[in-house]
Amino acid sequence: MEYIEKQNAMKVEQIYTGCLAQGAYYIQSNGEAAIIDPLREVQPYLDRAERDGVKIKYVFETHFHADFVSGHLDLSAKTGAPIVFGPHAAPAFDAIIAADGQEFKIGNVSVIALHTPGHTLESTTYLLRDEKGKDHAIFSGDTLFLGDVGRPDLAQKSAHMTQDELAGMLYDSLTSKIMPLADDVMVYPAHGAGSACGKNMMKETVDTLGNQKKMNYALNQPDKASFIAAVTDGLLPPPGYFGMNVAMNKKGYENFETVLKKGLHPLSPAEFEEKASHTDALMLDVRNPGEFAKGFIPRSVNIGLKGDFAPWVGAMVVDVAQPLLLICDPGQEEEALTRLSRVGFDHVLGYLKGGFSAWQQEGRETDSVRRISAAQFAGEFEPGKSKVIDVRKDSEYESAHVDGAFSRPLAFISDWFAALPSGEPFFLHCAGGYRSMIAASILKARGIHNFKEVEGGYNAIAQTSVPKTDFVCQSRVM
Repeated sequence: MEYIEKQNAMKVEQIYTGCLAQGAYYIQSNGEAAIIDPLREVQPYLDRAERDGVKIKYVFETHFHADFVSGHLDLSAKTGAPIVFGPHAAPAFDAIIAADGQEFKIGNVSVIALHTPGHTLESTTYLLRDEKGKDHAIFSGDTLFLGDVGRPDLAQKSAHMTQDELAGMLYDSLTSKIMPLADDVMVYPAHGAGSACGKNMMKETVDTLGNQKKMNYALNQPDKASFIAAVTDGLLPPPGYFGMNVAMNKKGYENFETVLKKGLHPLSPAEFEEKASHTDALMLDVRNPGEFAKGFIPRSVNIGLKGDFAPWVGAMVVDVAQPLLLICDPGQEEEALTRLSRVGFDHVLGYLKGGFSAWQQEGRETDSVRRISAAQFAGEFEPGKSKVIDVRKDSEYESAHVDGAFSRPLAFISDWFAALPSGEPFFLHCAGGYRSMIAASILKARGIHNFKEVEGGYNAIAQTSVPKTDFVCQSRVM
């Protein structure tokens, strides 16, 4: 998804990647360009610059990102453009460490580094001034989202500060650097709804600062203490891979083309089985949930490519050093490798040549998931007797759920799977079937087979006569 804004000779383009809920930015003026928070694969930015006949002059980073691996190193290497971070950044590579208020010229426009610590200590908002010197837009990174602000708990260890102290620092940054800006200044954040970097983000990806001043709960707190309480309330633990992505962004990483070349290694079924048996590689099946349910390689884990693939790989696999073996529909290998690299999973040993059908054709062992329709579930469900595991988020469960269902969010499956009733049958569902198939594959890989997964999830169940609760209620204990 792209948002393009043109003003005289200046152009601002938002390059939004929905599966990561991430916004990168391309600013162009009078033959020069800058990129803010680029994704790992940098060719699209090079293509834009070539198309427009401009030279990329700077690569700006708002902070050391936790939820994705930025393309700053590869982009700088390919263009010669220096990387710019804000104060207190200490990367392990050459970069300009901007002073608070430092100005950078791009053609006829200027970018001003505003140090806005709180999400992280080096967090910096970049203020764009047009040809006439008027404040036009802020690229706020994870300092200010639409409807929210960046969570203040991610940098606690590295900053040697508590989340409350960081939240207080964020309050000071917002009130002294952001709030005084004019209402017509555009806000371009690093993330939108769906990112784990905030908790209350809007689905929109561009807004005016004036509207955010009116409706953003964090900007409408009466004082610092209230702000700290509001932004720290209800924070879920961050995904385990976040710290590893920060380290890669700060210390460096392998060239994207090299990662792609290593992973695009076709393996025959026999070679694939050999590597799976004699290495600690995880077999990752990225086909859609419906196809996976019909048949898959035993002990493989399904995380569908056509969904929030990379964040769920990060949340479920966690360790970016984990070797992976891919099972894809033929032709999807490069897309899978690209999306894995965005969150730092660079250790793909190869992929199953010919996909799952090649495995089947050789008569090798397979498994399947008992997937039933919502109508079948309604016919089999017995109120007060049937065990139902709902793997949606707590907030989804609390808004409405099957009567008597247990809330067991997918993100915490390693904490709750061992407590499942031994040998007792149960039903498994999420909102639409994507997350429940991830859960189903993990459970089966861990030897739990006594369940049926509901196709279409709660969205489909809600259309049946199954008794439902649609108000906040305590999660049940098994």
